[in-house]
Amino acid sequence: MAQILIVDDDAQLRQSFGKILEGEGYEVRAANSGEAGVDAVKTAAPDLVVMDVRMPGITGIQAMQQMRAACPGLPVVIMTAYGGTDTAIEATKLGAFDYILKPFEIPDILRLIQQAITAGRLSRARVAIAPEDDPEGADALVGQSRAMQEVFKAVGRAAPTDALVLIRGESGTGKELVARALWQHSERANKPFVIINCVAIPETLLESELFGYEKGAFTGAGNRRVGKIEQAQRGTVFLDEIGDMPMSVQAKILRLLQERQIERLGGREPIPVDVRIIAATNRDMEAAVTEGRLREDLYYRLKVVTISLPPLREREGDVPRLATHFLSRLARELDMQNPGLTPEAQAFLNGHAWPGNVRELENVLKKALIFSRGCPIGSEELRQAIGSGGATAGAGAAAPSGGHGREAGVDDTLRAFIRRALVDNAGDAAYDHVLDAVAKSTIAEALEITAGNRTRAAKLLGLSRPTLIAKIEKYGLKVITQVQ
Repeated sequence: MAQILIVDDDAQLRQSFGKILEGEGYEVRAANSGEAGVDAVKTAAPDLVVMDVRMPGITGIQAMQQMRAACPGLPVVIMTAYGGTDTAIEATKLGAFDYILKPFEIPDILRLIQQAITAGRLSRARVAIAPEDDPEGADALVGQSRAMQEVFKAVGRAAPTDALVLIRGESGTGKELVARALWQHSERANKPFVIINCVAIPETLLESELFGYEKGAFTGAGNRRVGKIEQAQRGTVFLDEIGDMPMSVQAKILRLLQERQIERLGGREPIPVDVRIIAATNRDMEAAVTEGRLREDLYYRLKVVTISLPPLREREGDVPRLATHFLSRLARELDMQNPGLTPEAQAFLNGHAWPGNVRELENVLKKALIFSRGCPIGSEELRQAIGSGGATAGAGAAAPSGGHGREAGVDDTLRAFIRRALVDNAGDAAYDHVLDAVAKSTIAEALEITAGNRTRAAKLLGLSRPTLIAKIEKYGLKVITQVQ
């Protein structure tokens, strides 16, 4: 259960907001001043601090600086009724995860809180490189193959520098883990690490997310907003999937790399920024340059230091070590016994082509572990976890099975369900209907697997417990806890 510290001199706000957070499944502590908040953090560091700016005694910004000095990586969300001033901007530059204006909408701050807690845990989880003495570490770059040893050496050489690093590799090879290792072993490790997925953010929003905007820059821009790059001041920015970045944004990224400056949307003055850039892509960048989808000058700027991650099929001998690592970690996360693998299962793992790389291996083991019922995982359980559409041993990645972007291996029953839902709801938010129906079924299945245990179901789904409870209520699911 995540613990949140509320720091505000308004007793009514502390009480009412605290009850809301407790209702969402959080453990809540409270302090009525910046000094008391600092003492509370030093006594027992929470997962998140939500704090007002203006209080008697030291300000929220001063308290935040002392808190983060005592507990590096602690996420702090600033609440302020003075968003039009430079106070909120300064708070973000000095390390606040984000700020929100009073009065705030409860759904907005709950979303922000979940993002901040996730980011805080991510920053505190160390990425071990080739761990020998801690095989159960939460996050680790595992492997003894020659190809991975070269990756470890490259991380060790590049991490202490401020050089731009481009990480290349197929989907699922562990590019984000490498980026985090570069950050954690750098001189900027106690500063922000901001992840920006260039694909996940719609093109119309990407520029404002990256660079921020001034008040009145566009319809709805009621206050100045600091972008993600400016929020990472003196820290590290990880631009994931940079090969898919829209051309409209590439020129501004190039300016950032060349001049160490950005400009907010609607702004007139350049803003100096001190950030280290790490980028990653699974695309053929040379082809993208040739086809005009990537600026040639940006391509050469990105190629200062390149770390190429090998696909799992080229990492001879690493699969058993990865499987042992994943099973230990997954069993701990799901609160299950680790049943281990039979010799036949180990042979099967070694023979599979793993078109989805390390991510596919982890997902297969997770599914097999859930259905193992405490028995050693055999080759048949692994085959079922991979599914009939997976690549067979020794085969390459499955090829498309036809037109319209249909993927091989997509379950026919699921495809039929989607087709029926699209026909039944055509023109009436069909996309949302499909997603809701699939989400409802997925959550119901997770609750059945975990015998109605919400905490285990949340871990299984990769959701926070409050988010799961909200979705259970949204979809009207009945939770029946089975007595063992």
